[in-house]
Amino acid sequence: MGNLASLAAAVLQPGFVGTTPPPWICRWLGEGLGSVVLFARNVVDPAQVAALTAALRAERPDVIVAIDEEGGDVTRIESGPGSSRPGNLALGAVDDPALTEEVARDLGAELAAAGVTLNYAPDADVNSNPDNPVIGVRAFGADPALVARHTAAWVRGLQAGGVAACAKHFPGHGDTRVDSHHDLPRITADRVRLDAGELVPFRAAIAAGAQAVMTGHLLVPALDPVLPATLSRRVLTDLLRDELGFHGVVVTDAIEMRAVADTYGFTGAAVRALAAGADAICVGGEHADEETARRLRDGIVAAVVNGELPEERLAEAAKRVGQLAAWTTTARADRARTAGPGGVGLAAARRAVRVTTGDGGALAPLTTPAHVVEFAPPRNIAIGAETPWGIGAPLAELLPGTTTVRYDEADVPAAPAAGPPDRPLVLVVRDLHRHGWMRTAVERALAARPDAVVVELGLPVLVTGRVHVATHGASMAGARAAAEILAGVGAG
Repeated sequence: MGNLASLAAAVLQPGFVGTTPPPWICRWLGEGLGSVVLFARNVVDPAQVAALTAALRAERPDVIVAIDEEGGDVTRIESGPGSSRPGNLALGAVDDPALTEEVARDLGAELAAAGVTLNYAPDADVNSNPDNPVIGVRAFGADPALVARHTAAWVRGLQAGGVAACAKHFPGHGDTRVDSHHDLPRITADRVRLDAGELVPFRAAIAAGAQAVMTGHLLVPALDPVLPATLSRRVLTDLLRDELGFHGVVVTDAIEMRAVADTYGFTGAAVRALAAGADAICVGGEHADEETARRLRDGIVAAVVNGELPEERLAEAAKRVGQLAAWTTTARADRARTAGPGGVGLAAARRAVRVTTGDGGALAPLTTPAHVVEFAPPRNIAIGAETPWGIGAPLAELLPGTTTVRYDEADVPAAPAAGPPDRPLVLVVRDLHRHGWMRTAVERALAARPDAVVVELGLPVLVTGRVHVATHGASMAGARAAAEILAGVGAG
């Protein structure tokens, strides 16, 4: 029983609350726990994270410390100030794999210096559905070949920086209108389409040496008509292991997500995932407590005892986690002793900005304080509520006196259409094409102020206005780059 409990703890990747390790985490690390995962709630600044991870290593030197740090919109290590690096869509828009590799290496160096050893990134999804509510700018783009070459570059860069990469969300979360945090998405592509689309970047990630792959909570009937990918042996073992030849660690997406937990429960989903071929169970984004971890550990042990989960499969999963831990220990020792951010993020963000003019419009640099109206869509749950976004703040740094207001769907009907008549007007949107209320508000504002500049921080599907600026993401690096263009400030 003791050995089984230790094996079960080895495959868990729990989160916790606090900026120092709680006593239960320290105790569990001495009892076999192999990994922990950090979220924004655990991060104050790099020095504090380094102290936190050092405290974890004092309990277990080879502990895997994971984080969900994609850069761009989805950032944990920079959740307070916003990401100093552009996200995937911006890098895909530039389409310079060497730049993508450099940005990822810079991020890897910063994470490694803080003691992080596994990053739940890159997002290798092909965002073929522009109405996707949860991927969008997190993907490099909609073209499988482009996504593949940048996925491979990102993996190489991050791992050169000393941190293991984890390509997600296998077998591909791009072609859906459902967010798996809330419900189970269904991917209707046939196997031929999957081979030509969704699976292409994952093949590239494996070829580039990605140490881990994260499952998506997705129903893909062409692969398994009954079970979500995370729980499917056909997907995790037959396809990912046997056909694609992946030998690293298979990590589940958060096991408490409703796409699997609503039907199978935390413990049931974890046991089924392990039986299907997963090696590590991510939990604790929402349930970051010892009781949840204990339920999972004890449930896994019970499943072995009652024959539901072969002990050999659990031992194999724990062995793979141990092999990843060994890789991270070596990578930490071998990495270059430099840490980002070193300016490459802003340089990359500047290259990603695109300006479109129409109807006689031209982008004349703003010379007086502007009025910025930011339209806030419903929050994508993958993006931290605490993470800042918008153009108003960086523009005010360049043009002091700039004012900003922000409206969501509930309060936008009462918003004035034009803003102060004596100020340049900047309209800031995120995924304008997906939100009818936002389109109506922007059309109303442009009718009153056709000179207004529209800045799109999401997917630039709908280009409107005489001057349209697309950043391909809402990172602080992208916002700064857009503000520089609006203010006519040269790079430097």
